[in-house]
Order: sequence, then C-alpha cells, then structure tokens
Amino acid sequence: MLRHIATIGGWTMASRILGFARDMLIAAKLGAGPIADAFFVALKLPNLFRRLFGEGAFNAAFIPAFTQAYTRQGVAAAQQLAERLGMLLALWLSVLVVLGMVFMPQVLAVLAPGFPARGEAQFALAVELTRICFPYLFFICLAALMSGVLNGMGRFSAAAAAPVFFNLLAMAALLWLTPFVATPAHALSWGVTVSGAVQLGIVWFAAARAGVPVLPRAPRIGPEEATVLRRMLPGVLGAGVTQLNLAVDMMIASLMPVGALSLLYYADRVAQLPLGVIGAAIGTALLPALAGHLSAGKTLSAHRAMNRALEITLALALPAALALMVLALPIITVLFQRGAFTAGNAADAAVVLVAYASGLPAFIAVKALAPGFFARGDTRTPVYIGLFCVALNLGLNLAFLWWTALGAPGIALATSFAAWVNAAALAWMLRRRRLWRADRRLRRAAPRILAAALGMAAVLGGAIFVLPVGTGFMGAAALAVICALGAGAYAAAVHFSGGLHLGATWRALRRRA
Repeated sequence: MLRHIATIGGWTMASRILGFARDMLIAAKLGAGPIADAFFVALKLPNLFRRLFGEGAFNAAFIPAFTQAYTRQGVAAAQQLAERLGMLLALWLSVLVVLGMVFMPQVLAVLAPGFPARGEAQFALAVELTRICFPYLFFICLAALMSGVLNGMGRFSAAAAAPVFFNLLAMAALLWLTPFVATPAHALSWGVTVSGAVQLGIVWFAAARAGVPVLPRAPRIGPEEATVLRRMLPGVLGAGVTQLNLAVDMMIASLMPVGALSLLYYADRVAQLPLGVIGAAIGTALLPALAGHLSAGKTLSAHRAMNRALEITLALALPAALALMVLALPIITVLFQRGAFTAGNAADAAVVLVAYASGLPAFIAVKALAPGFFARGDTRTPVYIGLFCVALNLGLNLAFLWWTALGAPGIALATSFAAWVNAAALAWMLRRRRLWRADRRLRRAAPRILAAALGMAAVLGGAIFVLPVGTGFMGAAALAVICALGAGAYAAAVHFSGGLHLGATWRALRRRA
C-alpha cells in the first residue's frame, strides 16, 4: 500500500506542479476580476459533478464490487461488470450533459446566485463558458470508471498520470488558442473539454493493455450492478462532502464583491497540492487494499492498513498544514503576483490560504477514514455525517456572510471547521462499531509527529524574517531555500523523536512485492 501511495502521490505531484504553472498563467492573464470569476464558476460546475458522480460516489461503490468479482470470479466476470456499469453511466451522463447545456442559466442562477445581480454581460459570459466546459463531465466520469478498473487490479500509474494532460492542454489552449477566440477564458474552457477526452483515451488504453478492454455492452441491471447502484446513491453525498461544501462556498462567494471567487480559487489551488498528493493517494490506495483484505477474511490486516494510512496522513498532513499557514503570503506572492494579479490580491489570497490550511489535516483524514465504510459496502453512514457537515458549513457561511469583516476567509474557515467535524465523526463511528481503533504504534507516533511539525513551523517562522521573499526568480529561490530548511528540520525531528523511522519507510518503498 505504501508503494501504491508513493506512485499515486508522485504522479499527482507532477500534475499539481503543472497545475501551478497553469494557474500562474491564468493569474497573469485574468487576474482576480470578473472574467476570472466567470471562468472559475464554469470550471467548478463540471468538477463538482465529476467528484460526486465519478471519482467520489461511483468509485466508492464500484471498486469494492469490481475487486470482489476480480478476485473471486476472475477477469471475465469483472470485465462484464465494468462494461454494463460503463454503459449505464454513459447513458446517465449523456442525459445530464444535455439537460445541463439546455438549462444552464437556471443552474447557474442557483449555484452562483450573486451573478445575475452583477450584470447581464457577466452572467451571459459565465453561462457561455460553463456550456463549453460541461461536456468535460461526460469524458472524465467515464475516465473515473476506467481508473477504478485499473485500481481494482492494483494498477495505479496510468490513472494517476492522466490528470497531467489536463494541465498541459489547458496551458496549450491558453497560449495558442487565445488569439482565435473571444477571451482567454474561452480558450481555457475549450482546453478543459478536450483534456477530458484525452484522459479517457489514456486510461481506456491502459485497461485494455492490462487485459480488461471495457467495450460497449447492452446495459443490464443484475444483482452486482444493482448493489453498486444502491451503494452509489447515498455515496453521492457521502464521498462528495468536501465538494458539496466547496459548492456552498461558491454560492456564498458569488454574493460577495467581485474577486472573492477568484481569491478562493487561488488559495484552494495551493491547499489542493498536499490534499491531492497525500489525501487522494491514500484514499485511492487504501480502498482496494481494504476491500481485498476483507474479501479474504483478513480483518486484522484491514485494521493494520487503516492505522498505517492514518500514520502516513499525520506524518505528511500536519507539517504541510503548518508550513502553508506560516508561508502563506510568500507562497502566493511567488506563484501568482504578476501581471493582472496585484500585491493586494496576494495579501487577500494569503489570508484565505491560512484558513483553508487550518483544515488540511481533517480533509486528508477523511480520505483515510471513509474507505473504512466504503470497503464494507456501507455508504450510508458517511452520508448522514456528510449531510450534517454540509448543513453546518452552510450555516457558518451564512453567519460569516452577515459578519462582512471576514469576507472570503470566513468561507474558507467554515469549510475547514466542517471538515474537522466530519473527520471526528467518521473516526468516532468506526471506533464505536469496532471497525477500527488506534493501535499502539499510531498512539506512540502521533504526539511525536505533532511536536516535530511544530518545531518545523518555528524554523520556518524564523527563516522568513532572515530571508524575506519577494517576486521573480530571487523570490522563488528564497522560498525554495526556506522550504528546504523546513523539510530538513522536520525530517530530522520526526526521525530522532521516533515519530517516523525514515530508514524503514525507505526500505518499504524499495522492497519488491
């Protein structure tokens, strides 16, 4: 599992680095104004549905069923299950995309209620851009199914590498297509849709090479398909709580002054680096591992896998969160402060980043805890917890909207608080049902990891006073030196305190299966 986490995390890191390059181009071309707000709404909508119906709910229900069919009945049975569900998913997505394209003005009036009040021109631009981006939903949800097939067979590289092409094609469209369309935002929107088709082609080809070429098959709802669909329905909320909370953020931010949506986007992109590299990698690798252990009746191995996943979560998420909080302004300055993105925009986005970073360990812990339910076919419990957290987030957002001094940081703070409640409730429910409890190794490591992370934060705080960070190449070089100092300080502290034995971890990564 640790090797799989490293594989997924490595490819996700490459994708995130390219994503920063893409966002730097967007910040320079669009800044934090009305056109940027319109594009970020257009991008948010298909991504929301992708996480709910594709990577989130569908994979939470599909991967355990596929893994069970693959291990117990063989490749042919697993392939038939994937083909029938793939056709059902394609039909459902086709209807959703067509309805979304037709009723896009009404959809945006609900999800971005503040846009109509900003003027007819900006609302019309947001509708047009969203219609261009929306077919991306069809391609990327089918790509999520193919990724689930690969993950269920223990193959993670192709599915983790495919998102790299999203960033490459978005940058290519921004650089070369912009002169031929109305605005840079139009070019970006076309790049998003094309990248979805390319990602689907990559993972389909990888599955075919692995011996499971998922081909069109007449849809039929048998017992296995019915089980997946039944588990998927509650999982739409259970696996997508974070995305629903971000959708609530978008709704509230659209009611704020121009630029609030853009500030939330830029800050969230930075917070998404550790969330994607650590959280997505752990959740993706843990679910098939747990499903395999439970299918084989190895309950103790399932408990051990959960504890090691949470240990990795703490060891990586705590220092990442504290580093982002201490270095928020230098990071935003180096990444985005150029062109249309001003120093004032950087200062405002840095405050939002601190608020998002405060919830980062909880966001990642949810990725490690939710598979404990999904691997057992329980998608209902995360739903009930998720519904409560969505309601809590909405209530806090409305409260902070009235308290106008908080602005966009208040939205991020509400989302982070809801994430902590979500993680705590999942952990409590798992322990109450005797599905997980912290073993001695995890209880011993947790306080040592926290102490090492706090020591690293102190080192970083002193370093930014000694070595101020500005814009341009020198600013990037100074930030790189500070990050290297912090990483070295944390590695030494966590190793010598016994929180994480780096030598044993390295040997586990190198060990052949």
